[in-house]
Amino acid sequence: MTIELYAFDTPNGRKITVALEEMQLPYKVNIVDIGAGQQHDPAFLAISPNNKIPAIVDPDGPGGQPISVFESGAILIYLAEKCGRFMPQDARLRLATLEWLMFQMSAFGPMPGQVHHFIALDSEQDRRYGLQRFMDETRRLYGVMDRRLAEHRYFADELSIADFAILGWAWRHPRHKVDLADFPNVQRWYQEMMARPAVQRGFAVPLRQSA
Repeated sequence: MTIELYAFDTPNGRKITVALEEMQLPYKVNIVDIGAGQQHDPAFLAISPNNKIPAIVDPDGPGGQPISVFESGAILIYLAEKCGRFMPQDARLRLATLEWLMFQMSAFGPMPGQVHHFIALDSEQDRRYGLQRFMDETRRLYGVMDRRLAEHRYFADELSIADFAILGWAWRHPRHKVDLADFPNVQRWYQEMMARPAVQRGFAVPLRQSA
């Protein structure tokens, strides 16, 4: 049965389209235009209590009953368990997957997200402090990832939902004002990920209303 995806063209939305394409799960996109405030619609609130995208509704959930899931990390774990892929069975690799997924959710998302906010401000005075603070931290996080990828092909050795989660935000590296050449191991991983046909399909999914 077809999964209903509620999303917009953001890093968190792209994580899920990439994952669904890699997992070969059938899905339908419902665009939630966060610029127009559609995330506050009561019907969406019933699916996503925090008024945030993405969210999914799976009509064939546990026990064959429909289920809704919000928060991108929870969605990735749910989908990995549903399809039986991209969540390693080896206990150590499974733990590494969860560690790097949590790294993305707690750090490599919130920090670059603050860069996105401050870089868009018109006032140079308002921008200066916030950009310096959050760009420094964002570059530090790229360094953490670079050290990990110096010794591992993927974040948990084998391709996993942690890679999909982090890729959604690494995709925005130009907006972070980060040159991946400064982080060669991240650059190698990023280029390999973006060359995957399913990843390319995931990023090509329309997640904005057509003009």
